[in-house]
Amino acid sequence: MKAIKFGGTSMSTAASIDQVINIIRSDPERRFVVVSAPGKTDGESKVTDMLISVFNAGQDRINAFSHVTARFDKLRSELGLPDGFFDSDFAEIIERLPDAGYDYIVSRGEYLCAKLLAALLDYEFIDSASLIKFRGGAYDDSYTSSVCKLGLQNKRNAVIPGFYGSDNNGNIVAFSRGGSDVSGAIVARAVGADVYENFTDVDGFMTCDPRIVPHASVIDVLTYKELRELSYMGANVLHPESIFPVRKANIPIHIRNTFNPSATGTMIVPTDDYLAGKYERINKRPITAIAGKKNFYSLYIDKSMMNSEIGFVRRVLSCFERLEIAVEHIPSGIDSMTVVFSAVDRDTANALMASIQADVKPDHMHLSTDISLIAIVGHGMVSRPGTAARAISRLSNAGINLRMIDQGASEINIILGVSDSDFERALVALNGEFEV
Repeated sequence: MKAIKFGGTSMSTAASIDQVINIIRSDPERRFVVVSAPGKTDGESKVTDMLISVFNAGQDRINAFSHVTARFDKLRSELGLPDGFFDSDFAEIIERLPDAGYDYIVSRGEYLCAKLLAALLDYEFIDSASLIKFRGGAYDDSYTSSVCKLGLQNKRNAVIPGFYGSDNNGNIVAFSRGGSDVSGAIVARAVGADVYENFTDVDGFMTCDPRIVPHASVIDVLTYKELRELSYMGANVLHPESIFPVRKANIPIHIRNTFNPSATGTMIVPTDDYLAGKYERINKRPITAIAGKKNFYSLYIDKSMMNSEIGFVRRVLSCFERLEIAVEHIPSGIDSMTVVFSAVDRDTANALMASIQADVKPDHMHLSTDISLIAIVGHGMVSRPGTAARAISRLSNAGINLRMIDQGASEINIILGVSDSDFERALVALNGEFEV
């Protein structure tokens, strides 16, 4: 049995929704369906963006919402549902609009889209507000697991809105953008799915960003652990938090393309199962994929005898904590350390350096503000010596200065730092080194 999620692009037009229906009906195992709000078309914005505009419209919310009702009425008409299908839902939303909070308003796209698809499929509609629970504004995984399992047991087929749930007071609470991926994973775990199919508008995870490296190829098998590393570095086919519910239940995720359903896609599988030989990759590259992000800062701190000064690193990191700055990487030497973190404003950077100067009195500090991080990720590196050497050599041959290197303790990733201006060239060079 399968739980299946369709993204906004898949639900954006009557033609794409017809394609979704064909995909679902082609496999009787596709019983539980989670949907996003309709995405962008040539002439219209994403419905979620339209709803954000509704929230920001103040006293004009009801008028702004008319653009949303028109979008859904157009879909309803083109898909053959009767006039007035949405009337009661529109009326309820409009009644609540003047005093509604942000999460309620922006979640109505998923709500209405799920109502639409449930009617077209003749599946039961189940509101995710009754299944997915938040406490104190944070997702409550333990409570959700039991509530969702109880709410879906003995159900034959259902369509469920993605992106949101509710708190103990019945208020709607939304995930961050892209959170329908998480909703689908929660449903997959609750129903004990054999696989969680996530349909989007690409053929799968790529070995590198195809916008920068056009000849990048699709990865056929990816482990949960590799996915976390790549998602953190900007490979955003899937919401990075969506693996946690299914990982606990050892349910694989299958990334598929709604508009190319015959494509093999990418299977994201339990790490232990992969290492035990349950899954095998077609491509035997020493690394699985390369991903990266720009706009990091790098703070170099130097002090003689730093290694013998008890608590030095802790005091440095306390300065970051006081200013609520998340630390990304900490390469270090005997008398020096470098702290890499996401870009902050100039006042915060100055406050950070002043705090470190006062707390640890370094001999020298230097802040670099143009660092890009690139992750080389793959389980194959453990058994293939020389991966780091090959990467460094490739960058050197391309005339790219390596500004940082850090290998994770898990031995499945190497993080390289280059200048922002060298980022794209570095991705092309590294992908060329490891593409075979």
